[in-house]
Amino acid sequence: MEAEASSFETSEMLARFLGSTPILTESWNLCARSNVMVPQGFLIDEVGGVTYVAFSGVQSLDGLEPRCGNLVPLSVASAGVSPVYGGADGGMFSALQKQSDDNSVMVDAGLLQLFLNIYHTPVFQNQMFEIKKKQKPVVFTGHSIGGAIATLSSLWLLSYYQSISSPPSVICFTYGSPLIGNEPLSRAIHQQRWGGNFCHLVSKFDIMPRLLFAPLAPITNHLNTLLKSWQLTMNSPFLIRDLGNQLVELEKSDLFRFVLHYVEATARSLEVGANSFVPFGNFMFCSSDGAVCVDETVAIVRMLHLTFASSSPSSSIDDHLEYGSYVEKISLQFLNRSGDEVCESNTYEAGVTLASQSVSTGQEHMVKPIKDCLRVARRIGPTPNLNSAKLAIGLSRIAPLRAQIEWYKALCDESDDQLGYYDSFKLRGASKRDFKVLMNRVKLGEFWNNVIDMLEKNQLPRDFHKRAKWVYASQSYKLLVEPLDIAEYYRSGEYRKKGHYLKHGRARRYEIFDKWWRERDIYWENDNSSKNRSKFASLTQDSRFWAKVEEARNWVESVKCERDPQELTVLWANIEKFEQYARGMVERKEVSIDVLAKNSSYMRLLEDLRILRLQLPYFSPQIYGVLDRKVLP
Repeated sequence: MEAEASSFETSEMLARFLGSTPILTESWNLCARSNVMVPQGFLIDEVGGVTYVAFSGVQSLDGLEPRCGNLVPLSVASAGVSPVYGGADGGMFSALQKQSDDNSVMVDAGLLQLFLNIYHTPVFQNQMFEIKKKQKPVVFTGHSIGGAIATLSSLWLLSYYQSISSPPSVICFTYGSPLIGNEPLSRAIHQQRWGGNFCHLVSKFDIMPRLLFAPLAPITNHLNTLLKSWQLTMNSPFLIRDLGNQLVELEKSDLFRFVLHYVEATARSLEVGANSFVPFGNFMFCSSDGAVCVDETVAIVRMLHLTFASSSPSSSIDDHLEYGSYVEKISLQFLNRSGDEVCESNTYEAGVTLASQSVSTGQEHMVKPIKDCLRVARRIGPTPNLNSAKLAIGLSRIAPLRAQIEWYKALCDESDDQLGYYDSFKLRGASKRDFKVLMNRVKLGEFWNNVIDMLEKNQLPRDFHKRAKWVYASQSYKLLVEPLDIAEYYRSGEYRKKGHYLKHGRARRYEIFDKWWRERDIYWENDNSSKNRSKFASLTQDSRFWAKVEEARNWVESVKCERDPQELTVLWANIEKFEQYARGMVERKEVSIDVLAKNSSYMRLLEDLRILRLQLPYFSPQIYGVLDRKVLP
């Protein structure tokens, strides 16, 4: 097998791609215009079928103080937000909040407030409505503080698109943006496979992207002066220049050394606290000699330190205003390379050398540390494609476990007791056959949990969850094995302790596989899932079917002893809804024959309902009225 490109080489390819396309130029030009034309606002332009949204880096500093530098839960952003403008469940960042405890994913309070100030304006809502309606690719971009607003806007729209199949692309380019959140936020973004949607340009001396590594309280006065001078220059680039000099040399030096101390401490630390700011996405480090991309968190932090350590107090301030010239020069780095260099850069060591030279020209003492840092970006252990290949081998090795469960299902479906697959396992005895199926179920679960764990740790290709082989394999596994998980959950009595399976017992892997299946490419060949069936499915097409049956059985038992008319109304409404769902599944032949086995839980449920309805005259008039749909809402 041909060796896969390292993480660094992939990022080098990204840098070359960006340098050879107009994306960076178009986004930067709109950023510069927004700085001048719409302070505290944004501009929208459409180029080549792509919508660009640029947020001004000139923002009200009143919105930053005293919040800036303080982390708050991302969930606070959803307070009072209409579900129409939020994510799939009404939360603005619902996809990120679901990845972990709502209060662990945190962002900078001041930057979040600036985003919300724009988000709640009618102009922004109207423009976003048009963008969502067009379903075209979107590029959010911004310089300085505007970059942070662009990042939050991208995360919001990506969360919104979670509920849409085949959503358009959302890309974010920032220039000299501060960091916005903590490690759980970075982890949640990578778990959603969104890291590749973000590219942050950072000049090698600019203090702004390093600023939030340091506590801001001791430097508040210096920071206010600096931000005001930057914003005046950005807003009037041809009239006012170099207003960073409003800070005297001693103040510049104090500010530079203070921030450098904390950047160095972060780079040296092996652990990141929950209240620390952490980068995510691709970082393109640029200088007058070119650029290099890095996407590994540890390497990004070390590069932020190494390049900043070679700076000076004045250049750390002036460099924040030089992104326009850097964007022009980035493409030249790749266009001016000789053919030999381009060919040679396909090797890892040559790529590291070229990249380190791009950001350390004239500072030979920095070449070796930067080379070492870029080597860190090379993934430790097997590369993603190799891991994927090994998982494919592992998938073939567990095929016999799956085959044994399929054989067990066939035996259950043909058994004289007519219990069917689900109920046979739920009521199983102590036979070796039953025990073997139980163990196979556990081993298969461990395999797929490992797949998800590797995917969320970025140890697999970015598009792994969209590859047909794995989407169909996970769906097939889910349809075969989840009924066994449901049976075990109710057999063991777990539902009495925790509640019903769907809300309290379902494994997270099944929810992830549901998402993979919903988002599968509708143009895949041989996808016959939407065609009418001429015979019953080999596996029930809703793996949650038996969990819904168990809940319906519980409702039926509750009806027998419930006397409150309102509660009865709710119970019978739930039962009727289930009957419609199950009837539709059977009529479309989307259930396996075990569902219709004479003694299955489903058939016994139908019989219980038939008897219950026959006994209606013995119940109170309110119950009869419920079934007669007289009190149903």
